[in-house]
Amino acid sequence: MLEHGTRRAHLLGVTANPTGPWTTQAARNFHMDTDMNTKGHKFLIRDRGSQFTDTFDAVFTDSGPCVLKSPPQAPKANAHCERFIGTLRRELLDRTLILNDRHLRRTLTRYLEHYNEHRPHRALSQLCPSQAEARPPRPVDLAKRRRVHRTTVLGGLINEYQIAS
Repeated sequence: MLEHGTRRAHLLGVTANPTGPWTTQAARNFHMDTDMNTKGHKFLIRDRGSQFTDTFDAVFTDSGPCVLKSPPQAPKANAHCERFIGTLRRELLDRTLILNDRHLRRTLTRYLEHYNEHRPHRALSQLCPSQAEARPPRPVDLAKRRRVHRTTVLGGLINEYQIAS
């Protein structure tokens, strides 16, 4: 799930065969873990996949957001989500051999931490979603020589850089 305004991504679950009941239960779990009423979500845009049933829609409709179905064969109608899926594929899935469901869940969870906490987004003025929600970081004086600390993520697939204090 991707929040439009903040670009924050959420992992609802991992399965090889998503069915209607499984997707509905994943929506219920997400709804219990997060309070959608306080975030002010007005809409939930979803595609027309067979795993999205009327009970899935009811989980979100009862909490406030209006569920909108994207038009058939119109990827531009949900462009932000399509862009996120492309980014996820290019930066992670095309470069990683996934062994099983548990490995996929662990890998996606770690990548989403990176995506939400460290990865800059052009739509957010080069801030990550957590910085855009809270406040921008203090400017760094580039005239001073500083040490940079590198943290490897997902076995070196991704690197995160911070100025060492």
